[in-house]
Amino acid sequence: MSGTIGRRGLLIGGGALAATPVIGHAAAAQGRRRRVRTGADVVAAKGWRELRGQRVGVITNPTGVLSDSLNSIVDAMVAAGVTVGGVFGPEHGFRGAAQAGSSEDTYVDERTGVTVYDAYGADATTFARFFAEAKVQTVVFDIQDVGARFYTYIWTMYDALIAAGQLGLRFVILDRPNPVGGRARGPLLIDGFTSGVGKDRIVQQHGLTAGEFARYANGVLLPAAGKKAVADLDVIRVEGWKTDELYADTGLPWILPSPNMPTPTTALLYPGTCLFEATNLSEGRGTTKPFELVGAPYVDHRWATDLAKAKLKGVEFREAYFTPTFSKHVGVVCGGVQVHVTDPSAVDAIAVATQMMVALRDRYDDFAWRSGDNTPGRWIDLLTGSSRFRTQLDGGASAASITAAWRAELAAFDRRRQPYLLYRRGR
Repeated sequence: MSGTIGRRGLLIGGGALAATPVIGHAAAAQGRRRRVRTGADVVAAKGWRELRGQRVGVITNPTGVLSDSLNSIVDAMVAAGVTVGGVFGPEHGFRGAAQAGSSEDTYVDERTGVTVYDAYGADATTFARFFAEAKVQTVVFDIQDVGARFYTYIWTMYDALIAAGQLGLRFVILDRPNPVGGRARGPLLIDGFTSGVGKDRIVQQHGLTAGEFARYANGVLLPAAGKKAVADLDVIRVEGWKTDELYADTGLPWILPSPNMPTPTTALLYPGTCLFEATNLSEGRGTTKPFELVGAPYVDHRWATDLAKAKLKGVEFREAYFTPTFSKHVGVVCGGVQVHVTDPSAVDAIAVATQMMVALRDRYDDFAWRSGDNTPGRWIDLLTGSSRFRTQLDGGASAASITAAWRAELAAFDRRRQPYLLYRRGR
């Protein structure tokens, strides 16, 4: 069941969602004495000297900003005299005009005059062609990731790394915090289940920053795949961040990494509740609380009652009703739950989603994998990285049995990634 399947054509698009305020941890972050600075902030403060004298290609999106001014790094580079040969826009595009599964077409950016290439879905061969056309000497990557294997930005970087290795280009990552912290969780993707939402063997919540992932890919994944590693790989590290700090602890502004990722709380739940994309429930797209609101027309108050009995750490479940404006169940009232985060540091989103699905299976005969796929359950297999999650759930396994099944592979992945980590716990 291998392939190059991504979100394009698999998700129904629509309008962007407005961001909602974050309270609690954000207020505490305001009083922190230690200021977190992203890799972009660090290199900009030095006058971009690490990039001067080179023709640079930039892979970025609306999250690639300087924290103080909120200006795009591309705009700042051009204004500072850095030679930018091209920008490469991932899913949703460089300026963020596209919904899930979409991108902006190749165009010349009005503000800077730089050509912006449509890089969503680009493989290594396409990136190599783009880099050659733009006459790139150094590739710069600056995108806020959210720490889940099926969030596509790290795989855009993965293919760009392969291309850079082939062409002998320098590769620089302007690093940003992992908003869900540095702990790895969940099942490992195995051979035969690669796709656009998981191109190589990492776990579902990988616990890596973009810079750490690049180091791991360069040192482990690319050699194992028979690809040439990048000889000159640099990570401009985040200053003042520890891996047990969540995004709301940093004091950094939250820029939506994608239209359906409005808050850091969304990011906390996403590694788990994104699995509802593969079911006949709405995962909250088309509402102001995507991945926090989950439901379907056949769900009633009993699901929330069942979940409350599970007493999961860090979350509570509220009976909720909502009407999606796009994606699944458009214009239809859905019953379900809102997942409320009560202790961000205790949330295991994948365990939460597993318990939610087990409760649905046990309560509602209408619960099913989403329709429309050529092979039933194909999308849940790609999201979880194998057929094991689906077969266990379909076979009546408990949530505890399902989550126990990946412990050994998770521990092995955690050991393999250790030499490539750049940040440590603070307490």
